[in-house]
Amino acid sequence: MADASSSSSAAAPPLDPEAIAAVAEAAPPEEMTLVVKWVTKDYTVRVVGDDTLGELKRRICEVTGVLPKRQKVLYPRFKLNECDDSTLLSAIPFKPGVKINMVGTPESELFVDQEDDPEILNDYEIGQDEVSAIKDKDVYKQKLKRRASQYEIKILNPCRKGKKLLVLDIDYTLFDHRSAAENPTELMRPYLHEFLSAAYSEYDIIIWSATSMKWVKTKMDQLGVLDNSNYKITALMDHLAMITVQSENQSAKKTFDCKPLGVIWAQFPEYYNETNTIMFDDLRRNFVMNPQNELEDLSKLDHDIWESFTEENAKRRRRR
Repeated sequence: MADASSSSSAAAPPLDPEAIAAVAEAAPPEEMTLVVKWVTKDYTVRVVGDDTLGELKRRICEVTGVLPKRQKVLYPRFKLNECDDSTLLSAIPFKPGVKINMVGTPESELFVDQEDDPEILNDYEIGQDEVSAIKDKDVYKQKLKRRASQYEIKILNPCRKGKKLLVLDIDYTLFDHRSAAENPTELMRPYLHEFLSAAYSEYDIIIWSATSMKWVKTKMDQLGVLDNSNYKITALMDHLAMITVQSENQSAKKTFDCKPLGVIWAQFPEYYNETNTIMFDDLRRNFVMNPQNELEDLSKLDHDIWESFTEENAKRRRRR
């Protein structure tokens, strides 16, 4: 870390938010190859000018396993840590041959849940006009295209021809991770397995969480979702599949991450599309790239599936 300490002691120019915004607006989305030094090893990450600092951290996370929120990113003669994660990379004076230094601990060495992450917990309500403006913006369509080509969906079971797709969040949807309990199954959504069994007859099921893949697997294992004989989970997705967007509200611009279903559709076009996919999530902002596929009430799921689910629940109650 000698490089980081010596460079941080040099005088750094003050950050001018307006100047950064002006440069970023005018800059073309040029491709960049950056070298990140972490511990004793160098990693190469590819980004473009219209990516944000937050997305750079996602790319760093992919190669190091250090979550974005645990990263301290350092760059010579520039106070990178004073920049917001929404800062465009085109506004940062990267120079050829100059390495980025990153300090952070990977999840494999730090077994701590992400329940206190404000980016996950704090929802942000967006008006319908803003949703349309965001999903139709070319810069976000390009981000979606890049994410679809870069992200590797973890397939557990084959996609089934003729089935629709149900995409489910974990926290506050399948699992109440904020309540106290001695056993994780006590925090499971009531009748979760019965619901998934009923849905499986008509839907392939993908679990997509804004946490790390390590925690997606851990929580699903704890709940017995991955080895249930009555249904199969098609795939798992984590926070690295998300993209960063910015609200169009001029009085209160806010940068946040969302879940673009286009990442799935682009990789499995012969199976899933915008006409046969439903996503259930407790955070409305996650739907901004595909509001037509939003579902906030499980009872609005396909009538036959819901009838099967409620009938099975009634049978269980009668057996008690």
